[in-house]
Amino acid sequence: MTTPAEDRSARLALAWVADAGDPVVTGLVERLGASDTWAAVRAGALGDVVAQRAAALDLDVCRAAEVAADVRFVVPGDEEWPAGLDDLAGLEAVQRRGGVPLGLWLRGPGHLVALTERSVAVVGSRAATAYGSGVAADLGADLADAGVTVVSGGAFGIDAAAHRGALSVDGPSVGVVANGVDVAYPPGNARIFEALAARHLVVSELPPGSHPTRVRFLARNRLIAAMSGGTVVVEAAVRSGARNTAGWAAALGRSLMAVPGPVHSAASVGPHLMVRSGQAVLVTRAAEVLELVAPAGQHLLAQPQGPGRRTDGLDPVQLGVFEALSAQRWRTPGELASAAGVRVPVCLAALTELEALALATGDARGWRATPSGLGG
Repeated sequence: MTTPAEDRSARLALAWVADAGDPVVTGLVERLGASDTWAAVRAGALGDVVAQRAAALDLDVCRAAEVAADVRFVVPGDEEWPAGLDDLAGLEAVQRRGGVPLGLWLRGPGHLVALTERSVAVVGSRAATAYGSGVAADLGADLADAGVTVVSGGAFGIDAAAHRGALSVDGPSVGVVANGVDVAYPPGNARIFEALAARHLVVSELPPGSHPTRVRFLARNRLIAAMSGGTVVVEAAVRSGARNTAGWAAALGRSLMAVPGPVHSAASVGPHLMVRSGQAVLVTRAAEVLELVAPAGQHLLAQPQGPGRRTDGLDPVQLGVFEALSAQRWRTPGELASAAGVRVPVCLAALTELEALALATGDARGWRATPSGLGG
C-alpha cells in the first residue's frame, strides 16, 4: 500500500514533468493512484520525451526550488486542500484540460481552506472598459468587506480591478495564476501579486519558475471555478477565458452570475448572452451576489417596492368601493355597491371607513373620491 509520503512525492514528481490539467495524467491518477501513475510515466505512458524528463528529475532539487521561492506544495488530504477541487473528478475535459489537480503550490501566509470557505470568483475581460473595471472594483471591495474572499486570476482588466477592490479594504483575496507562484505575470500587475503573497495567497498547479501558455490559462480557469462558491462574469467576449471559467462553474453546479452592461458595448456581449440563455443570473451589486452564494436563509434581499400608496392598507372590500368612486361626479351607495359587487350595507360601512381615511366624502348628493385620495 502506498504511504502518504510516497503519494506526495509521486504527485510532486508528476506535477514537475506533466503539464497542468492534462486529462490523461489526471485520469490515470484517478484510476491508478499517483505512485502507479508515476511508474507508468517513467515507463513511457506519456511518450519518450516525458519519460526522459521523468528519469532526469531530481526531487531534492525540486524541493530546494520550493524553499528558495518560499512556497509550499499541498495535495489532496492535506489540511489546506479545498474540498471543492475534488468536484472536478469525472467532469468532461474542456479544450483538453480537466481533472483534479495533482497538487498546488501556495505562496503567502493565508490558509487556503479558510480563505475559500466563503469565496466568490470575479472574472472578466483583460480589455475592460472603465465601466467594467469600476464595477469589478466595487464588487471586490464590497464582497471582501463582507468577509468573502475574492478569487481571480491576476490578469489585466477585470481580474486586477477585483483584486484591487478587495485589497483596498484590506479584505481577503486569492490569485490563481497560470504560471509559477513566484513569477509575476503580467509584470504590470507585480504589485498586486506581491500584495496577495504578503497578506493572503497566490496559488498555482504549476511548479515554481513556470511561465504561462494559452493552454495553461485554460487549465487554471477550472481551479478558479472549483475553489469558489460562485463566479461573477463582469465583461467578456463571446469566446474568452472568462466564458471558459463560467462553463466550469456551471458544470460544477456553482452559482453563475453576470453583470449587465450597455446594450451596445462589445465588452458586455458575453454576460448578456449568458443571462439571455438562462446560464447566469443577472447581478448588479455585491448584495445580490451574497444572496445567491450564502447558505439558505442568509443575506436575503427584500423585494423592491414602488412608492407607497394611501390605499395600500385597504382591505379588498374597501379597495373595491374606493375604485368605484369618481372624483368628478357624485354616485349613490346603490351605484357604488353594484360597481364594487357588494351589498349596500357593506358598501355604506366601507364608505364610512374611507371617509375616516380622507379618501372619500359624502353628502345628500351621494359619494365621491376626495382630492386627497386621487391617484391613491
